[in-house]
Amino acid sequence: MNMLRKDPDWWRGAVIYQIYPRSFQDTNGDGVGDLLGIVRRLPHVASLGADAIWISPFFTSPMKDFGYDVANYCDVDPMFGNLADFDQVIATAHALGLKVMIDLVLSHTSDQHPWFQESRASRDNARADWYVWADPKPDGTPPNNWLSIFGGSAWQWNARREQYYLHNFLVSQPDLNFHCPAVQEALLGVAKFWLERGVDGFRLDTINFYMHDEQLRDNPPLPVEERNDSTAPKVNPYNHQRHVYDKNHPKNVEFLRKLRTLMDNFNAAAVGEIGDSQRGLEILGDYTSGTDKMQMSYAFELLSGHAPLSAQYVAEVFRKVEAVAPEGWPCWAYSNHDVERHISRWHLSQASAKCYETLLMCLRGSVCLYQGEELGLPEAEIAYEDLQDPYGKEFWPEFKGRDGCRTPMVWEAEAPYAGFTTGKPWLPVPSVHHHLAVDAAETDPGALLHHYRRVIAFRKHHKALQAGVMTEIQALGDLLSFRRKSGEEEILCLFNLSDAPLETTVPAGDWVTIGGEIGSTRPLADHRLHLGPWQPSILLLNHGGRNG
Repeated sequence: MNMLRKDPDWWRGAVIYQIYPRSFQDTNGDGVGDLLGIVRRLPHVASLGADAIWISPFFTSPMKDFGYDVANYCDVDPMFGNLADFDQVIATAHALGLKVMIDLVLSHTSDQHPWFQESRASRDNARADWYVWADPKPDGTPPNNWLSIFGGSAWQWNARREQYYLHNFLVSQPDLNFHCPAVQEALLGVAKFWLERGVDGFRLDTINFYMHDEQLRDNPPLPVEERNDSTAPKVNPYNHQRHVYDKNHPKNVEFLRKLRTLMDNFNAAAVGEIGDSQRGLEILGDYTSGTDKMQMSYAFELLSGHAPLSAQYVAEVFRKVEAVAPEGWPCWAYSNHDVERHISRWHLSQASAKCYETLLMCLRGSVCLYQGEELGLPEAEIAYEDLQDPYGKEFWPEFKGRDGCRTPMVWEAEAPYAGFTTGKPWLPVPSVHHHLAVDAAETDPGALLHHYRRVIAFRKHHKALQAGVMTEIQALGDLLSFRRKSGEEEILCLFNLSDAPLETTVPAGDWVTIGGEIGSTRPLADHRLHLGPWQPSILLLNHGGRNG
């Protein structure tokens, strides 16, 4: 058994680095990243101090949704290499002290998957009920009003069965029927296959979409004042419904318990992506409380919104977590492969980017970093003719899709395509990204890359920041403050989330300033504290000299 798995709580407070394999490193010149490219660049991830990697899907797929449409759960798409290459990823990562989490897409498959090919052939074959099939209404229209995240009805007609099948995403991504016991067993078998191959856990795509309402009841409308664009773009009618029946089924937890039982045999952990802007934190609490469900859930509160995080908003989010998910364990991220990069989304300067990253490392929960954010990569502008994402093609130009955050990683500033490939890359490498490449950042003492390394190391040095409780969350104007505590270690975190200086007073106590290397400033002798723009002050309570 993998020696890295000894600690069953390795995931708590972990820093997980997301790799989008198509865009990480190409080794064969076809313009698409591959598994051997990941092997080549893992030392960079290890140098950040990350605890684990999360690899987006690399399974056999027709790539209609770039791997999130799986045609074979237990093999590697030739585009990325083969199983031997994946074994090399595992071995290299473990040798560098990195755990490996892979992206399991269990809610749906590709329509090219043999399971679906058999299921749609007739109403009475062995896998006839492995997908969500339903008869039309008497007038021939779909069985209910459910909508697809990619736009339009979530139902597609199949002439052979004379029934509709459910697809919460693309038409080519039919939803599996989790009410069928054989489906659950097959998917648990998939998880076991990869655990036995050496993975340390999973990122579970759309974890709250697994089960649907068996009565197929219509979703009620969502009042205009409650709509937001954190689950789907504003222009998508998906936002017009309260998603009561097409996802978030109460019985979903029963499957999660089965998966957790399996994972516990391997000391593996999972982070579930909850795609829900209406009840996301409540579901996080449901899915991660106790010790018999998922360890972490991926929260979207810091991934959405085009205004920089305010002190009031962060305090509000954590007060809500405290209220609806007190036993839950979130996994926070600012950027990923589905949203505009946060440097652009929030119009960040170097100073504000550093401050927000320091804040992220001080929050209660685990952390996901998305490849390239440690370089400060901005969102790329992609011309329509270069667009690959079907989501962007559907809603262009009001929503330009996800390609802008998926462009290739930049490694060498002066190399063609910034060292990503020797061929033509699948998405353009923006010229504005070249000067931010890893090799340029390594030689620039002020580069964001070095700050990421310092704040990750700082987090790992303090148990209170990794796994401690978070209390006394307050926002006063642009000042955000909270305490983290684990055992006798108690840390007070204060952040000026603005371009203007501010002054405050530190509570009474023998506080020792820590984190000078990440910009933390010390209070004056009379407990007054001056914080410059985008400056933190992180203070450790000195218990009679024991923490000094």
